[in-house]
Amino acid sequence: MHHTPMAENEPPAAPAPAIASPVDPVTTPPSNRLVSLDILRGFDMFWILGMEAVGEAIAKASDSPAAHFIATQLEHAEWAGFRFLDLIFPLFVFISGVSLVYSTDKSLATLGRKGTLVKLVKRALLLYILGLLCYGGFSKGLDMVRWMGVLQRLAICGLAGGLALLFLKERGRINLLFTLLLGYWALLALVPVPGIGAGDFAEGRNLTNWFDAHYLPGFKWDGPHDPEGLLSTLPAIATAILGVLTGGWLKHRPAPVFQKAAVLAVAGAVLAGVGWAWHPYFPVIKKLWTSSYVLVAGGYSLMLLAFFLAIVDGWKVRRGLAPFLWIGMNPITLFLSHHFFNYSKVAKSIFGGPLANAFGAWNNVIIAAGSVLLGIALAWFLYSRKIFLKV
Repeated sequence: MHHTPMAENEPPAAPAPAIASPVDPVTTPPSNRLVSLDILRGFDMFWILGMEAVGEAIAKASDSPAAHFIATQLEHAEWAGFRFLDLIFPLFVFISGVSLVYSTDKSLATLGRKGTLVKLVKRALLLYILGLLCYGGFSKGLDMVRWMGVLQRLAICGLAGGLALLFLKERGRINLLFTLLLGYWALLALVPVPGIGAGDFAEGRNLTNWFDAHYLPGFKWDGPHDPEGLLSTLPAIATAILGVLTGGWLKHRPAPVFQKAAVLAVAGAVLAGVGWAWHPYFPVIKKLWTSSYVLVAGGYSLMLLAFFLAIVDGWKVRRGLAPFLWIGMNPITLFLSHHFFNYSKVAKSIFGGPLANAFGAWNNVIIAAGSVLLGIALAWFLYSRKIFLKV
């Protein structure tokens, strides 16, 4: 899986140990964290730790309807439509926006606006550089540099969300959200693509893909265009702004936890419903990050946040969710480790022996699941030693 990531209460984004980059090791977790957000982040990141390979292995091991459903949900929709895996990246961007409220408020109190702005820019630059390194950096020449990727998009969205917090009031952020969503729809629906015309959302025939093909240099993931391309970054910023608005409401509006969870759940259902109602006219397409996709993914993100808020911060259920907390405290570290370390090869050497072979067709499922367990083990190792790395 080439997509999908990560965020912060106080951004725990971290470079892998093999990369020489400035990091800030935190020896103890902050005391005023919204634990449900950490656990939700870990839940989101969990699916990036090799679960796509688990789904693929299950599909090969069994032709049952249940196995087919699981495997289908653990792969991206080919174009229009929505599967579970299509939620993972926008959920991370959304969580990043929520977390920005907490980290930026703290930074404003200690560094002021100018210091906070400098911190936001430095963080975005470092995250962007790490994103370049994930795809080989400049090692293969300028023509093979992937200028727009997962971490690069996170860097841009995080910076945009931070700027919105610093320089816009709540009404301004709401206006920005609507401007991005409606403006992106207007671009794709009304601006004609040379030789094709306007309003065509098919792959290779839409304005977003055309823009990448003509103006995005370097390596592009899908040949002539990239799912994390130039124009599609605009609605991705809207996802971050939605998170910022949610975080601001959570932090600054006094209300009981369960009441907040109920409001988030209802708002999420409404948002997803509006997105699906828009789908026939502006399809839900992850690779274009269409405005309808923003609403659908944002709605599901709000509902998941409501769920975790209720069970973690409301009912205080945490013991069974510990692995998600481990992962959620070091998400970017784990993301980078999966780019620079071959978990699958190690898992095969550990889990691919006689024990795994005894399971026949399910051998590859055990190995793929073992790879995920290795990622969780690293998360536990860092958490148990109270090491939380952030950019």
